[in-house]
Amino acid sequence: MATPTPYAQELQLASLAVQRAALLTEQLLLAVDKGALDKSDDSPVTIADFAAQASIIAAIHHVFPNDDIVGEEDATALRSNPTLLERTWDLATSIHLDDPSSEALLHTPTTRDELLDLIDLGAKGACTPTSRTWTLDPVDGTATFIRGEQYAVCLSLVENGIQKIGVIGCPNLMASGPVAEDRVDRDGHGQMLSAVVGQGVTIRPLGTGALLPGRALDQVPQIEDTALVKFIDTRAAKTQDLEAHGRVAAELGCAWPNPVDLWSAQMRYVAIAVQGGCNAFVKLPLSEDYRSKIWDHAGGMLIVQELGVRVTDLEGKPVDCALGRTLAGCHGMVVGPASVHGRILEAVRKVRGL
Repeated sequence: MATPTPYAQELQLASLAVQRAALLTEQLLLAVDKGALDKSDDSPVTIADFAAQASIIAAIHHVFPNDDIVGEEDATALRSNPTLLERTWDLATSIHLDDPSSEALLHTPTTRDELLDLIDLGAKGACTPTSRTWTLDPVDGTATFIRGEQYAVCLSLVENGIQKIGVIGCPNLMASGPVAEDRVDRDGHGQMLSAVVGQGVTIRPLGTGALLPGRALDQVPQIEDTALVKFIDTRAAKTQDLEAHGRVAAELGCAWPNPVDLWSAQMRYVAIAVQGGCNAFVKLPLSEDYRSKIWDHAGGMLIVQELGVRVTDLEGKPVDCALGRTLAGCHGMVVGPASVHGRILEAVRKVRGL
């Protein structure tokens, strides 16, 4: 008898949960009024965020009730707005996979109170050095989601601070070619990337039922000439020192700016993984106190690491995923092919005056 593949059950459940949530977000894109309101950080949030978080947590918590869950959203707005709650409830409970055996592996909230409690379950979770924790971002890139551009539905499993599984659903991602905000899959449901530590990365089309066949992604090419570094960035970001990013590129002698520019943090990892016109990025925060949220990076980091990319903070230290709801020990990021990561890091140090 063949030995079961490690994390096979978790991977199947995570992939189906992400696929169903991705379909849910697509359904909302058909609506003209997406039920948006402003978060405290002024980024838009829609009922898709709430409904997708409830849908994913329902599936995970039903099968693994003892696991912790870290989700981006909480249900405060829904508890105070009956109309928004009703629209979220309708969306979260109306989308099902059209393959009965796949849908049977998932769970759907049965009451509005359950839906609210599931969302808040994610809001209360945190990664610790001894926890088994799922992290999720129901819609990473909500601003571009609203515009019909690139966004991601993200789920990862972190055990004792170590990433074990990463699943990213990209409903607007084309099957091949460069990745761009306005280069959108109009004929299908996009693509899903998944990884288990030590097992490589699989990409498959997102579907409406059972998981579709996938293929293994190739390793990211290991380059020696730093002129071949192709940075991805987010020029609309307000937390990063873009002028410093340009000086890092100048130190390396590589082109700047690179045409690949994506708002979603997780989509930047995806673009590197699919070799969509970029192979690296740096993140030099404007503030020394800035720390990234764990759901913006967990899972995506694992996917590129499985393909030969190194991910560290600005000091060259590995990213610690066991410090709560943020990457509290990680100031900034350096992401690039292992063969040139050290030279990118050295360029960053020069720009920082170290």
